[in-house]
Amino acid sequence: MESWTELAVQWQHLMGAWTRWWMEGFGDATTVRGERPGAVAKLPFDAEAVARLQQAHAPRFAYLWNSVANALAQTGGPLPEVAPGSAGDRRFGSAAWRDQPYFSWVRQAYLLQADYLTELARLARLPPAEKRRLEFATRQLVDALAPTNFPATNPDVIARALSTEGASLMQGLHNLAADVGKGRITMSDASAFEVGRNLAVTPGSVVFRNDLIELIQYDATTSRVARRPLLIVPPCINKYYILDLKPANSFVGHAVAQGHTVFMISWRNIPADLGRLGWDDYLERGVLAAVSVAKAISRSKRVNTLGFCVGGTLLASALAVLAARNDDSAASVTLLTTMLDFADPGEIGVYISREGVAAREPALLSGRRVQGSELAGAFASLRANDLVWNYVVGNYLEGRTPPGFDLLHWNGDSANLPGPMYAYYLKNMYVGNLLREPGALTMLGEPVDLGRIDMPAYVYASREDHIVPWRSAYRTLDLVRGERLFVLGASGHIAGVVNPPEPVKRNYWTNERPAGSADEWLSNAQDHPGSWWPHWYRWLARHQGGERAAPAQAGNVDYRPLCAAPGTYVTEVVG
Repeated sequence: MESWTELAVQWQHLMGAWTRWWMEGFGDATTVRGERPGAVAKLPFDAEAVARLQQAHAPRFAYLWNSVANALAQTGGPLPEVAPGSAGDRRFGSAAWRDQPYFSWVRQAYLLQADYLTELARLARLPPAEKRRLEFATRQLVDALAPTNFPATNPDVIARALSTEGASLMQGLHNLAADVGKGRITMSDASAFEVGRNLAVTPGSVVFRNDLIELIQYDATTSRVARRPLLIVPPCINKYYILDLKPANSFVGHAVAQGHTVFMISWRNIPADLGRLGWDDYLERGVLAAVSVAKAISRSKRVNTLGFCVGGTLLASALAVLAARNDDSAASVTLLTTMLDFADPGEIGVYISREGVAAREPALLSGRRVQGSELAGAFASLRANDLVWNYVVGNYLEGRTPPGFDLLHWNGDSANLPGPMYAYYLKNMYVGNLLREPGALTMLGEPVDLGRIDMPAYVYASREDHIVPWRSAYRTLDLVRGERLFVLGASGHIAGVVNPPEPVKRNYWTNERPAGSADEWLSNAQDHPGSWWPHWYRWLARHQGGERAAPAQAGNVDYRPLCAAPGTYVTEVVG
């Protein structure tokens, strides 16, 4: 499929086929009539496979219709379950969806239709990228048309409106108007958190600032610290404090408690006058500038480094530049949910195509910024039921205020990116997948070869990650040299990373034996309960370069503290 226009055509054909099959007595869904009399558009389906799908679903639809007619005419009792199981579907959690015949029929009819459309899309004989887009578009439609998303077909919305005498509906309209003004859906009670008050409160100081970053040095809490500091490169798409949330789940706070002098990059929320910054600017004025300052302040020739998500991609690029310059400033690298090989970019790939990037590239290269809300919306759509429709129902239809949740508060605090940097990232990583090819890219005047990154590497991935598939992260082991250790955590892109030792929850897998593939690695991996953080602490301790007395204060004579953490860039309001 060459473009989203062609996707729309395929999707229109699929919907037309399903509608015709439904309305004309479960007929042949491999064709759909065109607009001109006698015109027939052929879908890319195997007719026998579609016929088997229809044969499996038609009796269930017919039985459901007969059952609801009998139930309403006779006992009015609950209907038999003929739809796909919804026991674990939080959308249909209340008893009314099962006990009241009308709503039971609505729920089951929807689930049967959703199941049929989903399976029909999976049967499409298309190239992988095209099929993924078709399946994604189908899932978006199926999720959007759920009866839970409409007041008249959601018994919980109706019951709340009656019990509040309509006040819930009025409050829902107020909530909707407020979110339209903000340009995003509210996922967490905005009054529950504030950066610097109960988020990002690990004590520290900004010791360096340029037009792109602030560099935070955190105060020591131990009498002695590792000789080599730890430099953290967070994602630039969101704010840095995902790694410094509340004290209990602050990755930074726990690292400091382990005796590390931690430096954190706080990326600028790009204003209009910085819209022309490129990828090289993020390396030179971001990562490499931070490496230089961290070395100078700690009086160490080398630093340990950590990158998270796109921060890991930036870090690996910077390390490859240093390697090309025969600069061994980095003693180790930790990569958290990071892609360096973009052959399988996961579900986010449905939004990225060569044609789409080429069409948008002129505007991006001219300095047009990418708004953080745009990126946040794209990521949310990958889990639409949890991150979109759940809040549409709760906030707008039921008139509720979502509870405070630190992860979701951070998720809504997005940042802008400069157009040239974003275009470079999409074109060369997602579309061209050139970072993995030695010498295919030149950064800061140096040919980039990830194979020259020769240092201990700790590569972490999350098993349910929908942004960085764990098998894609595993491919990093084939790209870098040196001692390499792969660790797989449970949960998703954020919750898998932010998993402190207390309280004990989730689990992680390790396997230090050679493996020919990611699946082979997992089949022989050892399952460990709880957080992967202590495992990483033990690994990093082997690369700390000895100990020294903890610094009495942040900075030095050349880099004096400019202000207290969390700094100014993280709270900067940019339109």
